[in-house]
Amino acid sequence: MSSADPSAPVPSCPGWTVDDLVRHVAEVYLHKTECIRQRTFPRPWPPDLSAEPVLTLLDRAYQELTGEFAAHPPQAPAATWFEPEQTVGFWIRRMAQETVIHRVDAELAAGQPIGPISEDLAVDGIDEVLERFLAYGSHRWVEEFKPSLPDHELPPVLVATDGYGWLVRATPDGASIEIATPRAEAPATVSGDPVPLLLWLWRRMAEGVDLDGDGELIERLRALLHDATQ
Repeated sequence: MSSADPSAPVPSCPGWTVDDLVRHVAEVYLHKTECIRQRTFPRPWPPDLSAEPVLTLLDRAYQELTGEFAAHPPQAPAATWFEPEQTVGFWIRRMAQETVIHRVDAELAAGQPIGPISEDLAVDGIDEVLERFLAYGSHRWVEEFKPSLPDHELPPVLVATDGYGWLVRATPDGASIEIATPRAEAPATVSGDPVPLLLWLWRRMAEGVDLDGDGELIERLRALLHDATQ
């Protein structure tokens, strides 16, 4: 992030500069640190951090967060927004994905090539955004998704990558996810290698992903992903 102009716009985060992006990541790290320390969501939030240079703030926040990760086993309790998993392990996974997506944002802002992302991390990120952000989120906060949800259950879209598949079905009450094979039958398919597919789901890039079948179903999925990841 340090190689980018702090005032440069971040194309994947409209309205943000690189400085805004770095500050956001630092505040997220500090917030999750407190979720582990306090075992509840810190309030009020955020504190006034404006006096601290943004890269210094990011370095401090990273050290505090990773220090908490090192100090606790993954099964230790922590406050999270995902009710079934109130653990430090939830935040270890979530912050790995948060970091890689915002690293991509910084690279796009700096006009640099996107750096390597491991396929294992990408597959885990695909599962996380579909199962937790889209399926869980659209049921827990259904009112926020209502404009993008159908008035009747729709046929599924298959999201597929090497060895993995997810059938995503939009219903009036939220999205449902069914684990499937990458060759499962569906009227529409979004497929690609793990890294480009992850970045497509997070609306960071479109290259390297194949869209086949019913375009309206794919656009419905795209709208729901916008609601889930904005």
